[in-house]
Amino acid sequence: MPSSERPRILVIEDQLKLAHALEEGLRGEGFDVSLASSGTDGYFLATTEPFALLVLDWMLPGRDGVEVLKALRRAGHEVPVLILTARDDVDDRITGLDAGADDYLVKPFAFAELVARLRALLRRTRPDAAAPRRCADLILDPRDRRGTRGGRPLELTQREYELLDFLLIHQGQLVSREMLAREVWQETGRATSLDNVIDVTMARLRRKVDLDATTRLLHTVRGVGFILREEPA
Repeated sequence: MPSSERPRILVIEDQLKLAHALEEGLRGEGFDVSLASSGTDGYFLATTEPFALLVLDWMLPGRDGVEVLKALRRAGHEVPVLILTARDDVDDRITGLDAGADDYLVKPFAFAELVARLRALLRRTRPDAAAPRRCADLILDPRDRRGTRGGRPLELTQREYELLDFLLIHQGQLVSREMLAREVWQETGRATSLDNVIDVTMARLRRKVDLDATTRLLHTVRGVGFILREEPA
């Protein structure tokens, strides 16, 4: 992927070994990565260059991560920020989120989980993220997280909504169970298979979406995954 098409991400982390490991790993995942090793340098870069995401360590020399985050929000910068920290008390999480963080990951963490969370932040902040998603007479509106099929309200659980939203974003494309486990359930280890959970959730969603419809939208591709597309019932 050309560098101009890669999401730009700023990693503000003073542990150089970790910072360079993140830089290498995130570049391998399709990000264009910049590094800063102090709160002062990170704030300067974040306010003078455009970034799609910030990964911000809490404990930094000079200005700590929460101070940097509060300063960014006061200055009107709305870039999504994921905080990295070894502080895992509930009060610490509340402090970070109240300061304006969009997500929070405790050290040590699995790199795959970090990538999944960053991708989720990107999806939520795309320019078209608030636009209703449509396929045939199915409409899903992210603004109030409601869905309708042929004008009929769909009573969706949070997980069903997230699953349907992901399928609509990728409508016409084959979506594997591995993709759903990673991107919707945000389970990266896969030590315990989620296949049965995914299949049960999909079955419930299909009953709600395709109930009494003249065209079916949710389809299983046996042994592979699922696809959302319009086909006669």
